[in-house]
Amino acid sequence: MNRPLPPWSRWLALGAGAMDAATGAGLLLLPGWTLERMGITPPGAEALGFVRFVGVFVGAVGLSYLIAWRRGQERALRAVFDFTRVFRLGAGTFTGVMVFGADWPPAWLAVTFADLGLVVVQSVLLARSRDE
Repeated sequence: MNRPLPPWSRWLALGAGAMDAATGAGLLLLPGWTLERMGITPPGAEALGFVRFVGVFVGAVGLSYLIAWRRGQERALRAVFDFTRVFRLGAGTFTGVMVFGADWPPAWLAVTFADLGLVVVQSVLLARSRDE
């Protein structure tokens, strides 16, 4: 039997979920405006459809956290912390590589640090709550 997650893990799910759900909605509905708020120059009009597509995925990840938070069940929180690590690891690594490869502006590092930071926090949470 696993040890319980700390009480603040629900707040982590709420914060991560709100961040991604809002960002996803912004990228879907107002992609240029949202990217500008992030300090990123929006692409040309022909590429905004792809930005909206990404927004759907970002928003879906955020909603998965919010569903787990709303349910308030330990099992749901563990599941969302576990499976979102894969998406966050991919997004965080990709944006970091693109910035350090000089293809994308440094403003994208906010995504890198947010995603990889959550990977670390979620991984530690899950590891510390597992019984040996």
